[in-house]
Amino acid sequence: MEIGAKIKQLRAKAGMTQEQLATALGISAQSVSKWENAITMPDVALLPLLAGELGVSIDELFDLTAEQKLHRIERGMDVLAEYSPEEFARHEEFLLHQLDEYHDRTVILEHLSSLYHFRMEADARRVSKYAREAMLRAPEKKVCQWMLQMSEGADAWDWNVANHARVIDFYKQVIKSDRVTPKATLPYMYLIDNLIADHRTTEAEKYLEEYAKLPAARPFIIPVYRAHIALAKFDKPCADEIMAQAEQEFGTDTGFLFELGQYHAKTGNYQKAIAYYQASWDQDAQKPRYTDPLDAICTIYEILGENQNAVAACDRLLCALTEEWGYESDHAPVLEVKKRKQELMQK
Repeated sequence: MEIGAKIKQLRAKAGMTQEQLATALGISAQSVSKWENAITMPDVALLPLLAGELGVSIDELFDLTAEQKLHRIERGMDVLAEYSPEEFARHEEFLLHQLDEYHDRTVILEHLSSLYHFRMEADARRVSKYAREAMLRAPEKKVCQWMLQMSEGADAWDWNVANHARVIDFYKQVIKSDRVTPKATLPYMYLIDNLIADHRTTEAEKYLEEYAKLPAARPFIIPVYRAHIALAKFDKPCADEIMAQAEQEFGTDTGFLFELGQYHAKTGNYQKAIAYYQASWDQDAQKPRYTDPLDAICTIYEILGENQNAVAACDRLLCALTEEWGYESDHAPVLEVKKRKQELMQK
């Protein structure tokens, strides 16, 4: 439906004449008539006021398709720090309605999950901010220590809190489900990740064997997992040997180089980790490149107290975000790195 016809429909639904709408907008009735007859278009500056008078969102004025609305929601979560309560409620209502309307329910479920997680992350930043301030004032009080752990993923000493038994059980159900095709490797990988984290190494080995038989299994991931299982058994020499042998076979693969960086970062060999993260970044020919290696390099330099190097890594991150990913200076990912850089410069 053209915007003029949409305005006419919404005006009639609201019980307004062209004159009444024109008066509310501070324009002539002839202007409204021209819109509705597709002679002219409303000025962009009038759209928020027009939408408000008609009781709809700007999106609804343009009668966007479901795909267009989904793309807009997704893009908003990509560039914004958070949605306003009104925007969130609008997107939530649309997605809940689409659960029974859209041709692919999985797509809507993914968007709903992402939308709620987007709000959760914004709330977590507030939790962290106020918990940190409270802890500086009263460091012996436990409640805000717990809030900081929940909001920032800090480690929990209590095994009852730190174990991943429930999510492990869920991934086992996913793998057994009839809906999972033989090509679905991700559930196996996340299951193995959590088993390793809980030192459930016998089970991890069992599921790694199953993963290795999948048609879409990534060959270099198999020795990587074997090495991390060895670490979970507290056998670092064995883990080192597995990774060294794997490097001879997969040493030119950018994905494996990244995993080498991960391995050395997790085992505290930071200089090696930086070298492999850098090699992974340099050898990645696909643009735009994922910025994880640069992010990791920045974090390691910060851990080492080499703040100037960390600032330089932030500059490289900013360059990648703007030049390769096309983010603008006011987009949330760019603002986040700028804030990080500023904090490093003040140390």
